[in-house]
Amino acid sequence: MTNRNRLFAVLDGEPADRVPIWLLFPYHPIGCYVNVRTHPSYRPVFEASKKYAIMLNRRNLPVSVHTPEVTRWQEDVVVDGRQATRTYVAYRGERIYSQTCPDDNGRYSKKLLDSAADLEFYCSLPVETDPGRITAELDRRLPGYLRDKDAFPGEYGAMMLALGEPVGKLYGISNLEEYAIWSLTHDGVIVDFLDRMMVQYEMVYRYCLERDLADVYFLVGSELASPPLVSRRTFQRWIVPYARRLIDLVHGSGRHVIQHYHGQIKEILPDFLTMGADGLHTIEAPPVGNCTHTEAYEIVGDRITLIGNIQYEDFRAFSPKEMAVAVRDTLDECTGKRFIISPTAGPFDAHVPNEIIQNYIVFMETAWEYGKQF
Repeated sequence: MTNRNRLFAVLDGEPADRVPIWLLFPYHPIGCYVNVRTHPSYRPVFEASKKYAIMLNRRNLPVSVHTPEVTRWQEDVVVDGRQATRTYVAYRGERIYSQTCPDDNGRYSKKLLDSAADLEFYCSLPVETDPGRITAELDRRLPGYLRDKDAFPGEYGAMMLALGEPVGKLYGISNLEEYAIWSLTHDGVIVDFLDRMMVQYEMVYRYCLERDLADVYFLVGSELASPPLVSRRTFQRWIVPYARRLIDLVHGSGRHVIQHYHGQIKEILPDFLTMGADGLHTIEAPPVGNCTHTEAYEIVGDRITLIGNIQYEDFRAFSPKEMAVAVRDTLDECTGKRFIISPTAGPFDAHVPNEIIQNYIVFMETAWEYGKQF
């Protein structure tokens, strides 16, 4: 079997000659990871991955959240004697802003949604759901995507679109302490916003599916509204129904879905069966998470492929011998199950120590040899 064959066999719950190996980084660069293909230090990892690992070339086709009447701009200001940058969102004479200060190491000193009033204003803004404008925006972005698709060697794996989920438009711009409170005080306001965003998302997904743009779709919103930050009930209102509709759309076109989740998953793991993805990355044991693979399989059985799970920090900390043991232990725990072995995160160290490079190689070589015992 090829690596591509193994991936889709396991995602479909079918037998494979080896456990598939996935390193998360794509062929073309994305902002959250080092460009492994061109970074000199990672070259041995990239070359070895051609033999050992599946490569899912993760891309996106973003569209505007709001209609053209909603305006955005940036201004440099002085706040308490410090230079800062404000990003404004305005509509019909009202506006809100986020703020960054260089002295804060580039972190947001004020999120766009910092109060209930900010949230109410933002959720009242008109969402872009005009089919003509959405199609036109996607048409403008499509040539760049197709260039990446054409340049991607098909034998390395598959194209993967990460188009997002409605909750992603709130989480990243919100003060998370307030966000947790809003799950109790403003649930209806947020659900109404998510419903309107979902109209846009369904248009975007259909556009991509109708044009056969990718074999795999990657959903990353589930961790953005889950315990312990918010309740399971909130997870079931802000995440589950929207993800299930998107997953049903993808499956209706014969394509596959992988969901991503970091954190304490045990309580909500049954909800992932309701959503119905083919694969789930990642299951994290204590102390980082709260669920072992053994416990996870007791809940999901053979209904979903689990993907994981060597912590990225272990690639920093382990000796090569320790990495090999960790890989074998993980494979032993998942013997006979629907499983893809991977790190918990992709490479984000631009100045990478040699130990990480060595451990990537050991990870792949050990999983390749030991994984064929399945």
